[in-house]
Amino acid sequence: MAKPYPVDKKTGKMKNNIGWHVLHVKFNNEKRAHNDLKRLGIESFLPMGLTIRQWSDRKKKIYTPLFPSYVFVNIKSKLDFHTALSVDSVRSYIRFGDEYGKVSEKEIKQMKILTEDKEITEVETNVKLPKIGDKLKIEKGKLSGVECEVYRVNENHKINVWINSLHQNISATVPLHYFQGSGTSLMQH
Repeated sequence: MAKPYPVDKKTGKMKNNIGWHVLHVKFNNEKRAHNDLKRLGIESFLPMGLTIRQWSDRKKKIYTPLFPSYVFVNIKSKLDFHTALSVDSVRSYIRFGDEYGKVSEKEIKQMKILTEDKEITEVETNVKLPKIGDKLKIEKGKLSGVECEVYRVNENHKINVWINSLHQNISATVPLHYFQGSGTSLMQH
């Protein structure tokens, strides 16, 4: 069952979640979810990239989703928020802790340019993780503002960091999205 529209814990009022969000959809159901959302009057975007598939007897160029199992939706009201969840192939909104994953209009426009221009080819996606030894500043959560050094990165986008405090090292596993936000998180020393 869908979770209720998020409420600000301090004010008790519904949070403003107008804008572009990321929906997690069933495996290989991206096109279906995209079309169903459009049919319901919800603006959606499914970035596709041209890839070459190799079979034993031939090669074929096909369009595949750049972000498997994700569809972007432009939520304009609380009704849109809930209606999007009613689509059969939609599982949930992507969340980072208590926050729904939002994408800026600028980022959507950039993705549209990359995927709609036929002269731009071989568009790929990947997650840029920090490297061991990088000096970072945590930008979210209760540790916001704390400087640290990366000593391990795993495949689940968890970063193990050293935090120097009281002349002792404190080790913590911090999610990648805690380092991304306004401004740069990479410290220059």
